[in-house]
Amino acid sequence: MSAPQTSAPRAWARDLGMGVRFAFGGGREGWTRTLFTGVGVGLGVALLLISTALPSALTARYERGDARSMINAPRAEQPGHDTLLAMRADQTYHDMDVEGGFLRAEGPDAPVPPGLRKIPGPGEMAVSPALKQLLDSPDGKGLRERLEDWRVSEIIGESGLMGPGELFFYAGSDRLQKTGPEQYQVIRITGFAPVEEREGLDPVLTLLVVLTFVALLLPVTVFIASAVRFGGERRDQRLAALRLVGADARTVRRIAAGEALAGSLVGLLLGVGFFAVGRELAGSFTLRQRSVFPADLNPSPELAALVALAVPVAAVAVTLFALRGVVIEPLGIVRTTTPRGRRMWWRLLLPLGGLGLLVPLMGRRADGGGNFNQWQVGAGIALLLVGITAVLPWLLERLVSRLSGGPVSWQLAVRRLQLTGGGAARPANGVAVAVAGAIALQMLFAAVESDYVASTGQDPARAALSISLPPGNEGMGDLPAKVAATKGVVAAVPLTAVYGQQPGPDDGSRTEITIGTCEALREVAVLNSCADGDSFVLTDPYSGRPLRPGEKLAIDPFLDSSPDSEHSKAVEWTVPAGARPVTGREDPTGRIRGGVLLTPSLAPRGVGAAENAHVFVQVDGSVPDALEKVRTAALKANPLSRTLTLKYTKEKAGYSAIRTGLFFGATAVLILIGTSLLVSQLEQLRERKRLLSALVAFGTKRSTLSLSVLWQTALPIGLGLALAAVAGLGLGTVLMRMTGRPVRIDWSSVAAMTGAGAALVALVTLLSLPVLVRLMRPDGLRTE
Repeated sequence: MSAPQTSAPRAWARDLGMGVRFAFGGGREGWTRTLFTGVGVGLGVALLLISTALPSALTARYERGDARSMINAPRAEQPGHDTLLAMRADQTYHDMDVEGGFLRAEGPDAPVPPGLRKIPGPGEMAVSPALKQLLDSPDGKGLRERLEDWRVSEIIGESGLMGPGELFFYAGSDRLQKTGPEQYQVIRITGFAPVEEREGLDPVLTLLVVLTFVALLLPVTVFIASAVRFGGERRDQRLAALRLVGADARTVRRIAAGEALAGSLVGLLLGVGFFAVGRELAGSFTLRQRSVFPADLNPSPELAALVALAVPVAAVAVTLFALRGVVIEPLGIVRTTTPRGRRMWWRLLLPLGGLGLLVPLMGRRADGGGNFNQWQVGAGIALLLVGITAVLPWLLERLVSRLSGGPVSWQLAVRRLQLTGGGAARPANGVAVAVAGAIALQMLFAAVESDYVASTGQDPARAALSISLPPGNEGMGDLPAKVAATKGVVAAVPLTAVYGQQPGPDDGSRTEITIGTCEALREVAVLNSCADGDSFVLTDPYSGRPLRPGEKLAIDPFLDSSPDSEHSKAVEWTVPAGARPVTGREDPTGRIRGGVLLTPSLAPRGVGAAENAHVFVQVDGSVPDALEKVRTAALKANPLSRTLTLKYTKEKAGYSAIRTGLFFGATAVLILIGTSLLVSQLEQLRERKRLLSALVAFGTKRSTLSLSVLWQTALPIGLGLALAAVAGLGLGTVLMRMTGRPVRIDWSSVAAMTGAGAALVALVTLLSLPVLVRLMRPDGLRTE
């Protein structure tokens, strides 16, 4: 009895090797089947490799962004040989963010930003390759006019950019000057330094990340498992013949596993090739202004090795599991006898196990600061979604077993599904898992959105743009006039403000003095009557009490925070005696001001360098590119002006990053699903070539066969989408309870997700029709 045990490894090697020889030595039929399997597996492997490379790519992006950051860079109080004046100069062009900064070297050793050889001088500009391409294109005409005062002197290198598609620039300006304390826009630095360590994700965002990864990667593994079963029907018949000549059941299963192993190894090679091609193409794609350098897509060696090991092992395991009830009798498949019905009990264990892992976490309220076991959550989600792949074949078998009658095309489709329902369910499994995950994701994102998408308090209905100028730059100048003269501008409301110090017990508190016309002051206060020469008192948000007429304030005309400075002498100013109390209101940016409101004739004198200037601009939306023209006019009027586009809401950074990652991942998975479905459809049509040709030769209409193929696809997919909707709603409900949110189902989103899955399948079916038409010819009966 010991001999068989010692020869077991040799028997495995022999049988697996025979299966490999069948895969590569079976003529054109064998090679075609192996190639289809390899392509299906290769697509999944490529996406898995990209997934393992994404963490390193994101880390590299953040590191380069930190390396050029000025947020926590070392500062200097006075100019020196190694100091640099810097100011953010971010722009918006056609809803695209164009980030950048103005620079002015104060000494020969001023720090040079990463990616540059030298600091741009006045009138010079260093731009990223993507920005250079945009400026040189017809689409960049408006931005080119906006930045025409600077000539491109250098292209920023990779070390200074977060991605190849980033729109970024550095412009030299001799108008920069440091006139105020740190909180103002112009800063003096002696180097570039990384920002502080980022805060970790809270439990809810962590839950979103876990769900995103599982929901996106699980369909990939399902499609890989489906791909290794390509050619299953022909292979089952071949294995039945092997049983007929004397091979036992274990032997033929190992031989089948060897064929799957060969296809998976080909898939690994093709997957590496697909990954290499995709990696090189990655630099040319930009999604939501996010991009990565090809060199950053380096898969983790450990994870890549895991993929290389797991795919062949999974191919063998899936094949052995799928054949556990096949070829039990030597002529079982050849006679096309009805297979034994599938058992349901073990299939329910998977979703029940997932619920068993997730339900205990429902009362912990992750958003309340309570953490949860990420592995437990990930395993629970995976089991629930994998349960779809186990339940769907059983449901399909029960459904088609009760169908009968109908048109010829319907009867052909139903009979085909009755005989080979498992093969038809495999492509539907991947679609169902993807749709169920998408529904759960949509429900969870909608449930927590209010916590991470906050109101800005801004009112775009009152002003589309807010243009601001830092203090110490000749005040407002002709900026309001140039902006108001721009085509499409409905109103341009200018306001200036200076800050005074209150002496006495409240020494050190700052009081805002806002100057503007009556029309402008009505943007920040409720005024029943107003004329030039009037003044008003608001509740001061800093001191908590309104100022009184006659109180004195000290205004530093140079905003110099150093008491020893030669400019430290302040201008004394007195609140006008006729100042009337009024109620403040939010300005278009959502800010409520305090202090004093003055009409222009009462403005303090000799404090021009201390003025903060704002212009609220409303435009006519029917005028093409009105916003872009205003931004261009503002920059030309004063290069140091900053234009803010007012919005009702703003997403928190972590939430926004997850949504961006989900968009990237969903796009990649959608491409994989569509391509894999097409490969699967073509492989199934190739398998049925002789059958289709025989039916045509006997007079069956091509339209009937085409409808039959359509029904064979539509039935499993429709059932799979229905099951996906139920599973997705159940998973989404559990996750919403975990975050302590009330369960609310957006049926339009559920319909959209299932509709998207159905539309993808319909598109794949249409693309396969030309191949189907070519296969429906009598000459397909020829045999070599």
